[in-house]
Amino acid sequence: MPEEVRAVVARTAMQPVEVVTIGVPDPGPGEALVKVQACGVCHTDLHYREGGINDEFPFLLGHEAAGLVEAVGDGVASVAPGDFVVLNWRAVCGQCRACRRGRPWYCFATHNATQKMTLDGAPLAPALGIGAFAEKTLVAAGQCTKVDPRVRPEVAGLLGCGVMAGLGAAMLTGGVGPGDAVAVFGCGGVGNAAIAGARLAGATTIVAVDVNAKKLDWARAFGATHTVDGSARDPVEAIREFTGGNGADVCIEAVGNPKVFEQAFFARDLAGTLVQVGVPTPEMRVELPFIELFGRGGQIRPSWYGDCLPDRDFPLLVDLHLQGRLPLEGFVSETITLDDVEEAFAKMQRNEVLRSVVVF
Repeated sequence: MPEEVRAVVARTAMQPVEVVTIGVPDPGPGEALVKVQACGVCHTDLHYREGGINDEFPFLLGHEAAGLVEAVGDGVASVAPGDFVVLNWRAVCGQCRACRRGRPWYCFATHNATQKMTLDGAPLAPALGIGAFAEKTLVAAGQCTKVDPRVRPEVAGLLGCGVMAGLGAAMLTGGVGPGDAVAVFGCGGVGNAAIAGARLAGATTIVAVDVNAKKLDWARAFGATHTVDGSARDPVEAIREFTGGNGADVCIEAVGNPKVFEQAFFARDLAGTLVQVGVPTPEMRVELPFIELFGRGGQIRPSWYGDCLPDRDFPLLVDLHLQGRLPLEGFVSETITLDDVEEAFAKMQRNEVLRSVVVF
């Protein structure tokens, strides 16, 4: 029968979130009920709270989560009660034009739960189709990716969004390989994950660019070989200096800022790749000399969710973490409760944390 659980909801734009009691239906066909064990506080949740995604309030926030499958609906064979899973927002359909062309990481019709969780009887809009700042959440079964249960939930859940976005920007979208020179612009959660991914992929020169000294310290811990304070030095000149005058093979823009995008564009070597993973706002514009776009060659590649396939990538990355080769625990700045989410947003805005993680 339907359950009532505690959860974090944003009722209106730009207002503090509230901890409330919501209704969670029993899973229907193709759905799974998940008992959430941990959920990271991602910048995307703040965008939802501020009305920056859309205006479909009230929102059930939280999406970067791991937990245990508690029940499944009819027709579900991919997961079963008791499975430890990381939740994802790319449950590929297998039928859209991207999937049929063999590019499921671009799936244009990803699955979400059909039934709605509710607040006082009114439907809630779950963040990224997940809504995991809740003791339990209802998702499409395809949003549940089984991983090795030995991994700590507060670590595993981070693969559900920001860390996967950064790792994938380097390893999948950017195609970083052994011996490459990589520059990462912006050293928050996504940027530092890109640094960790570049290191894992074998890059030998990894330049981290930011204007915040604490973030540059984090970048060194994740594998940056050089750091640049962008407020004190031209990043393009610095990157060329660190790469023998050539520029980086792969530049990753993890800020979502036109000026930073321009710096990343010119910091590439000839035929280099620029990966855009930072999220811009609708009014932003980029202006570049057309001849430079043509003459420098290479690629400009937006990265959606790190071009990941959760069923392929989450188990692999958890295995690498358990082998000591991917320091996911370094992203967890603190563990908190549901009642602390609003303060976690404030800490995020003050650049005090990489990730606050709600644990249950």
